[in-house]
Amino acid sequence: MRDLATAVADLRHRPVNYDEGQAPPVVVDGWHQDRRVLVLGREGPGEPEPGGVVETAGALVNSYEFSDPRILRAAYHLPGDLVGRDMLLEGRFLVLRFLIGVRITDQHNEVRPGANGPERVIGWSYRTLQGHLEQGRLTYEVAKELETGRVEFRIIAYSRRAPIPNPLLHLGFRLFGRYTQLQFYRHALVRLHRLMQAPPGPPAPGPDGIVRAPSGVEPGRSERWTVRFAHPGR
Repeated sequence: MRDLATAVADLRHRPVNYDEGQAPPVVVDGWHQDRRVLVLGREGPGEPEPGGVVETAGALVNSYEFSDPRILRAAYHLPGDLVGRDMLLEGRFLVLRFLIGVRITDQHNEVRPGANGPERVIGWSYRTLQGHLEQGRLTYEVAKELETGRVEFRIIAYSRRAPIPNPLLHLGFRLFGRYTQLQFYRHALVRLHRLMQAPPGPPAPGPDGIVRAPSGVEPGRSERWTVRFAHPGR
């Protein structure tokens, strides 16, 4: 749809909505810092195996298939580079829909020291854009212990509420924002574990070049009654 493609394209004009120099690890007061880990399985020792756990999980993470569509959906342009990709997220709470933007700023594919020896880590990070309800950085990564073959999915984040001019939205996010955020983390781990058993195919953009993620999710009949807020934060 042209409107969605335009909304995704317009994100390129939105800057990141916080100063990285005033965020963790430089400044930690006032920020939530989260880390969630899911063991995905094992491969043989050494670098990731073709078609193995790491490759399968990495594809699901890159296409945002792990997101629980009852809480958060995404739209992004494809084809295109991962770094620099703008994603329009649709946060969902009861009959409310919040259209907010993020930008992928880093891609990871490196060997790092880990608790049980060296790890191959792949993944990416995004930062929130102007208009988002939150400020912060979120990293999704798949890590393989090269000596043991153990594979994990990790969500690593720091965040805080952004200024929200609408007083009712400000109060609602103050009451339910953190709860919804933690629920999203929990559901993402459960959903990725389930998808690993029967992974969907690669993401397929629509005629407008936009991928709707996760795949296979269609608007329900009740969508006509929803209330939408585009970029309600600062």
